[in-house]
Amino acid sequence: MELGLYTFGDVGTNPVTGETVDAAQRLRNLMEEIELADQVGLDVFGLGEHHRPNYAISSPATVLAGAARSTKNIKLSSAVTVLSSDDPIRVYQQFATLDNLTGGRAEIMVGRGSFIESFPLFGYDLDDYNELFEEKLQMLLAINAQERLNWPGSTHTPKVEGLGVYPRPAQDKLPIWVAAGGTPQSMVRAGALGAPLALAIIGGQPRRFAPLADLYRKAAAQTGHAEQARVSLNVHGFVGEDGKKAADLFFPAQKQVMDQLGRERGWPPQSRAQYDESMSPEGAMFVGSPAQLVDKILGLREDLGFDRVTIQMAIGVIEHSEMLKAIEVLGTKVAPELRKAG
Repeated sequence: MELGLYTFGDVGTNPVTGETVDAAQRLRNLMEEIELADQVGLDVFGLGEHHRPNYAISSPATVLAGAARSTKNIKLSSAVTVLSSDDPIRVYQQFATLDNLTGGRAEIMVGRGSFIESFPLFGYDLDDYNELFEEKLQMLLAINAQERLNWPGSTHTPKVEGLGVYPRPAQDKLPIWVAAGGTPQSMVRAGALGAPLALAIIGGQPRRFAPLADLYRKAAAQTGHAEQARVSLNVHGFVGEDGKKAADLFFPAQKQVMDQLGRERGWPPQSRAQYDESMSPEGAMFVGSPAQLVDKILGLREDLGFDRVTIQMAIGVIEHSEMLKAIEVLGTKVAPELRKAG
């Protein structure tokens, strides 16, 4: 089983120390975090794309390229690329370039995005939210399939007649994961396309997603893509040698971020009791000691059938030194136990 991390590069004020971390500092810290994740043997590091003042990453490929030459083995991925408001040709070229820089370690994770700022920013109409993603995803997959693109064009993509898209990646094809939040339609689409599925679980009970994962695999099998079917869980969490200390450290920053989202989307503030409950074996929060994380991941694996877990540990502003400690524990204590389990 693969284990990795993802982040959006949060900036702002540490709710515990009062320290302010700006984009420049966060990106410097992030380079150290990715390098350490590589050194301790984690499998993948993903960077998400946002266009808001509280995040430092609007161009994942650019930041990943910064880590390309100082890492050796770790896969570098977006998490996610908001394909609906981007150009599939340019996305492909950016990650093919990254793939060549890393000797074949680049991946793309595409999705609609959880925020909408990129749509008006780049001149897109939110009424076209679904159609933009569908058409651009098909175009991106066509670019990945062969060197010369023959694309008939669509409402939101141009016609391209036999033109090459360069550079080609070091790998035969770029891994293109489709990120989904859990609708049946998203599961069927990813399965029918033969794309690996990144399943975002940031609330509720993870085991309830089992029918959706099964639906994905069924759609893949029915369209001849059973062998390509893979599932990754993208979750929130934190790890430390002492599970209670890890929970206490993670809670303030995590609450700050989730409460801000709640004010925007009509959720009530998060209580500590709710947070503690979400850390239970059936909850969505992957927080605790190495043994707690291993038990929780393996306990859910039988029902959900995943072979990768990526954890967003850097939610909000957390002390950089504490983040480095957590990455080391994840790589040296959690990852080996998951690999032993197969």
